[in-house]
Amino acid sequence: MKLEIKNLSKKFKENVVLENVNLTLEGGNIYGFIGRNGSGKTVLLKIISGFYTPDSGEIILDGINYIKNKSFPDSTRALIEKPNFIPDLTGYENLKLLASIQNLIGKKEIDEIVKKLNLTKEINKKYSKYSLGTKQKLGIAQALMENPNMIILDEPFNGVENSTAQQIRELLKQEKEKGKIIIIATHIKDDIEFLADILYEIDGGQVTQYKKTI
Repeated sequence: MKLEIKNLSKKFKENVVLENVNLTLEGGNIYGFIGRNGSGKTVLLKIISGFYTPDSGEIILDGINYIKNKSFPDSTRALIEKPNFIPDLTGYENLKLLASIQNLIGKKEIDEIVKKLNLTKEINKKYSKYSLGTKQKLGIAQALMENPNMIILDEPFNGVENSTAQQIRELLKQEKEKGKIIIIATHIKDDIEFLADILYEIDGGQVTQYKKTI
């Protein structure tokens, strides 16, 4: 699996957010993107996910330019910005509803990811009663549960307790070993420096490889 980003640029009015970005991301790797809040991390993730259209450039996934085709990347799941589910449904009901869209998985797979993310005690409570960390875990659950080939996570450890954060890191390492592309953005370098195989920094519209200290 290969994702190619070629000459990608994006601005909002006169504010240049991304300028001539060129990257090649391959399966079997975890890619980390670090940068201050407002640096363009989330914009890049939204463009990769097909939610934003770049002003110029291409994004090619396994030979298909899905930006040009105005389509979404195949077998991709994302958690971008804050999780957002139906407040009056339980966590489980929300996951079941999402799973019913494509019918790729059933109760067994949902139960497995719930257990792996330490969500068992909260899964039958209404989403409106969830803490920030529990909402975040449910968002990660929906991103992982259908076994996608590309996983995109924006600030995934926000509000998550340390024990579960470590569990999430182990889960992502396991997913990487299946040949998947995993993309994680955060403003806290320590969250992903140990986890990412390749680390990039976004600043001033530029994306440059960050030299890891470990």
